[in-house]
Amino acid sequence: MSDVSKVVLAYSGGLDTSIILRWLQETYGCDVVTFTADLGQGDELEPAREKALAMGVRPEEIYIEDVREEFTRDFVFPMFRANAIYEGEYLLGTSIARPLIAKRLVEIAAETGADAISHGATGKGNDQVRFELGAYALAPDITIIAPWREWELGSRQSLMDYAASHDIPIEMARGTKSPFSMDANLLHISYEGGPLEDPWNEPPSEMWRWTVSPELAPDEATYLDLTYDHGDIVAIDGSPMTPAVVLAMLNEAGGANGIGRLDIVENRYVGMKSRGAYETPGGTIMMRAHRAIESITLDREVAHLKDWLMPRYAELVYNGFWWSPEREMLQVAIDHSQQHVNGEVRVRLYKGNVEIAGRRSDDSLFDERIATFEDDGGAYDQTDAAGFIKLNALRLRNLARKRS
Repeated sequence: MSDVSKVVLAYSGGLDTSIILRWLQETYGCDVVTFTADLGQGDELEPAREKALAMGVRPEEIYIEDVREEFTRDFVFPMFRANAIYEGEYLLGTSIARPLIAKRLVEIAAETGADAISHGATGKGNDQVRFELGAYALAPDITIIAPWREWELGSRQSLMDYAASHDIPIEMARGTKSPFSMDANLLHISYEGGPLEDPWNEPPSEMWRWTVSPELAPDEATYLDLTYDHGDIVAIDGSPMTPAVVLAMLNEAGGANGIGRLDIVENRYVGMKSRGAYETPGGTIMMRAHRAIESITLDREVAHLKDWLMPRYAELVYNGFWWSPEREMLQVAIDHSQQHVNGEVRVRLYKGNVEIAGRRSDDSLFDERIATFEDDGGAYDQTDAAGFIKLNALRLRNLARKRS
């Protein structure tokens, strides 16, 4: 502990990380640098500055940064080019935010001459793995302090007692506190704990914050035209937008139409099953629309190979291997596949559903002359199909004869 004189802490300004800040100061006798990232979670972040100052952090060592554009451009959009879904359902909203935070923690440590970084992830969850794998991949000799694996504050009451004895403000005394553990960024908001710990319990209707209930969504559909360039949405209804603005607008439109709710039990990397509920309205629209534009612009075998690689890519993101060479290798292949993923997709949003109303592209591989049920003028010779079928049936027919 005497070797640590300065620590960079991923700091939200909430109770847990405020306790960690004081615990680091007392346990390690070190200075603490705080890093608070605006990932689009919608919270007011300036109070974190005031809290850090009140706890003795120097003004020049309080980092509060708006990283929404970097987050969407360099992490969310590349992931959606891969159509990444974990275990068939989860759009990886929490997972994809962690590599950016890890990156800034080690960068700030280098800038400030800090000896270590620290985070508030518990010893039971995936985030400890994601933060630390990311940090080690970028700074292999970094020291990482994970208080939840070191201290003896094992219960909520012990945290409250620590806060009271160390003059740390306990804000949850005002109003009613949500029973859920929540994490939000521009891609999603997640809910865990409380009544969700019993998988039989239905999420209470008042839990959801970003989306209206599909039953209460408007009776008229919302149509959006999404313009794609190399697999990324660059405009909505003809208006060019930055990645973060695209995602924010899709969140608003999707949430208003009851889109993006999810309730799953997932397999954590650390070995346990965990029940969580998620709202990902913009991401749900992006996933559906991206597959639609790929359906007319990707070669069949490229599309199928992408689908074969996708679960592995999603698993790497979920498990914290964003900065691994294997994820980077897959990303090169995925980005190469997106060279001709250009054009427009029209989506219809209606009462929790995302429907594709149309898709078009100058790079389209769809040939109406071949696909038509009308006279194709000789573009396709249907008699060729007989030999094709017989060649593919050869092994099946031979197997059937041998076993009959």
